[in-house]
Amino acid sequence: MKLNNIELNFDNFAPEMAKLKNEKHFDYLVTIIGEDFGEEGLGCIYILENTDTHERCSVKTIGKKVGDDVVIPTTLNLWNAANLLEREVFDFLGIKFLGHPDMRRLFLRTDFNGYPLRKDFDESPENNKFPVTDEPESDFTTEWNLDRSGNLVATQHRLFDEDDFVVNMGPNHPSMHGVLRLQTIVDGETIKGVYPHLGYIHRGMEKMCESMTYPQSLALTDRLNYLCAMMQRHALVGVIEEGMGIELSDRILYIRTIMDELQRINNHLLFLGTCAQDLGALTAFLYCMRDREHVLNVMEETTGGRLIQNYYRIGGLQDDIDPNFVQNTKTLCKYLRPMVQEYMDVFGDNVITHQRLEGVGPMGLDDCINYALTGPAGRAAGWHNDVRKNHPYGVYDKVKFDEITLTGADSMARYMVHIKEIYQSLNIIEQLIDNIPEGEFYIKQKPIIKVPEGQWFFSVEGGAGEFGVYLDSRGDKSPYRLKMRPMGLTLTGAFDKMLRGQKIADLVATGAAIDFVIPDIDR
Repeated sequence: MKLNNIELNFDNFAPEMAKLKNEKHFDYLVTIIGEDFGEEGLGCIYILENTDTHERCSVKTIGKKVGDDVVIPTTLNLWNAANLLEREVFDFLGIKFLGHPDMRRLFLRTDFNGYPLRKDFDESPENNKFPVTDEPESDFTTEWNLDRSGNLVATQHRLFDEDDFVVNMGPNHPSMHGVLRLQTIVDGETIKGVYPHLGYIHRGMEKMCESMTYPQSLALTDRLNYLCAMMQRHALVGVIEEGMGIELSDRILYIRTIMDELQRINNHLLFLGTCAQDLGALTAFLYCMRDREHVLNVMEETTGGRLIQNYYRIGGLQDDIDPNFVQNTKTLCKYLRPMVQEYMDVFGDNVITHQRLEGVGPMGLDDCINYALTGPAGRAAGWHNDVRKNHPYGVYDKVKFDEITLTGADSMARYMVHIKEIYQSLNIIEQLIDNIPEGEFYIKQKPIIKVPEGQWFFSVEGGAGEFGVYLDSRGDKSPYRLKMRPMGLTLTGAFDKMLRGQKIADLVATGAAIDFVIPDIDR
């Protein structure tokens, strides 16, 4: 969508945002984009959705200068998803959100000097040497507010009481699915709170894009959630193509939709396998990995890749589909259908599985929306959040499939959504595979790709939730600002809510059923 921002200033920002949430029912905070707007100053763009009508709007505000600092009122009182989203903006741009109770860095080290997404950030190697010391940590965090004189005042908050027992789950724990660290406060076996620590593999991708041409930036999407490489690249090429006004052929749209669904099956198979493995069921993992190989074989014939899929280009596809692709895809669909029931027979319907997942990590519908728990995790509580249905792209508006929603609102329901979605992906593929139209697989572009001035946001339905890309172009061959909305960041931000009062073993089970991948979160 092309952004037509609602412009708010510092004084009317808080009441107008409250009206959007409470009166106009924009109850889903999609993302917060922090940006250095140049002469305008530092500010944010908020993308909001009305979950009844699926209407979206964008709000822009420029921060207020207070001495050397820039401040914006927090929206945490309206949307809990703002917790980590505002901390991310603070981390990279230094904007302080007034009233946010936990203004700490989120991805970068606490002793990192400067704010990398500011345009005046000094990138010289001399001033950005890799630290050789341990990261300093504190039991306190800071809340910033303005006093009656308009001065910035800091209030210290304790993160831990003196008698709190803190257990670090990760960053080197197999059930964390990568280098994620959850600082967990426990009372015996009962969880009292969870503080996520991110950024162990943060690579500064959004900053890198500012000095890359548009084609160069495409390779980065495959290195986010590598199980959703197709969908994430689809979002990036989609926002660029929308900005440039490129009209794609039906053949391109059909093939992209089929590839996205093959990638979704790939993601869900690994999810089902690792969910079982995290709970100690190795056989189910082996079954899923066995069948995932068949999916990758079909994709590899055309794309040449298995984990890294360099297939989508700006204007279409890298190459046409392999001559055997159609027949092999049909054979794969026929093979996979009975296999899904086998996963249930081996693991899903096991009495131990039900005991470990039912009632674990509960999250009701209203909380899922408030914490932006998108994807299967939110649909397990009945939230109709599927981007393919609400904001169709590709040819999803031309196929019949069911949006899987359940009401269990727990880890068992999340597992079952993944099971049922595999059947829906097979349904989509089978409707398209015999009907791929003739036409161009690539719409030729100029050697130097430039996007006209403007701001756009394009979302896709990834394997674990909504993945979106925001693009601010100033008419150059590189983006002025490119922001990725990861699937896993808001999922991680909901751990504290889901796990309070649960057991340590339930943290492992909940993490297994949430389906997050760390490179997607860290970028």
